[in-house]
Amino acid sequence: MSDHLLTRPLAVVGPTASGKTALALALARSAAASGRSVELVSVDSMAVYEGMAVGTAAPTDEERAGVPVHLVGVVDPSAECSLAEFVRLAEDAADGIRSRGAVPVLVGGTGLY
Repeated sequence: MSDHLLTRPLAVVGPTASGKTALALALARSAAASGRSVELVSVDSMAVYEGMAVGTAAPTDEERAGVPVHLVGVVDPSAECSLAEFVRLAEDAADGIRSRGAVPVLVGGTGLY
């Protein structure tokens, strides 16, 4: 994997069921195999809510094994999560990822976020 690809945050975006999650997980595992660290940040507007894994095709625990994935199931469904709050959560996640020397990869198909 090119070092150039892992010097800036990346985004894996596209339509529903296009393989975004699988591609991002493969990227993270490939990076790990070459000694680099990648962590994923879900930018799906519904996957952020607890209990929405099936309806949003959020990655399962088995799929996520060994790959940190942020902003999946972190907000109670009865709570409102505005765009501003979502951006704050995503920025906090990305800042934490960078502080660990890893590269954040934004993954999702929601154009709003």
